[in-house]
Amino acid sequence: MPINQPSNQIKLTNVSVVRLKKGGKRFEIACYKNKVQEWRSGVETDLDDVLQIANVFVNVSKGEVAKSQDLQKAFGTTDRDTIVKEILQKGEVQVGEKEREHDLSSIRREIATLVAEKCVDPSTQRPYPVGVIDKAMTEAGFSVRPGKNAKSQVSECIKLLQTHSKLPIQRARMRVRISLPSADVEKLRAKILEGADTVEKDEQGSDEWEATLLIDPSQFRILNDLLQKESKGRGRLETLTFAATAGS
Repeated sequence: MPINQPSNQIKLTNVSVVRLKKGGKRFEIACYKNKVQEWRSGVETDLDDVLQIANVFVNVSKGEVAKSQDLQKAFGTTDRDTIVKEILQKGEVQVGEKEREHDLSSIRREIATLVAEKCVDPSTQRPYPVGVIDKAMTEAGFSVRPGKNAKSQVSECIKLLQTHSKLPIQRARMRVRISLPSADVEKLRAKILEGADTVEKDEQGSDEWEATLLIDPSQFRILNDLLQKESKGRGRLETLTFAATAGS
């Protein structure tokens, strides 16, 4: 596609600029917010829905379009779609200061919410409000890591709260009971127990095996799927309570 020269400076609204340095030059494209990540994850496949302006720039905010000879030298082609795809794939998304602060604040709130869902006050066995967790995060000196999602920072946050804040906090664990007919014990017992944080009971009766485990809530579905698949519905999995444990 031909490169079009804009007649005036571009007013940027709801725009994400993706920048790639190549061949000693800087190249930029103007994209719709959120569309860059959707393109990279394969959700969005239409370039026209990603790009706000169908051009390659050296400076988006000034409306300076890249010269054809510079594109040829850096990318080995002047084909817009080929160049845009490379910039989308390899470039860095430019984030403004206010937007960065907003993003970090949003991630921090999400981390606090996830911590509140996963942890309890050991004396009451009840979860803390998100606001209490957020204050403890400040006290502990927790800093959000830019570029990482909230979920990947939760474990680190909990450990920091346990060591550097005054808030008594422990991870919540689900207590479950599993029963299996004796015929299935040999092939499934080890797999079941390896998913447990704590094994409270592990007993073989005359015709069935029974175990009481403390597990991370995320393990419940894994154990349930294992029983359905391997035990063909003969095994039983039931929730007893949530419990607090000192581990992180």
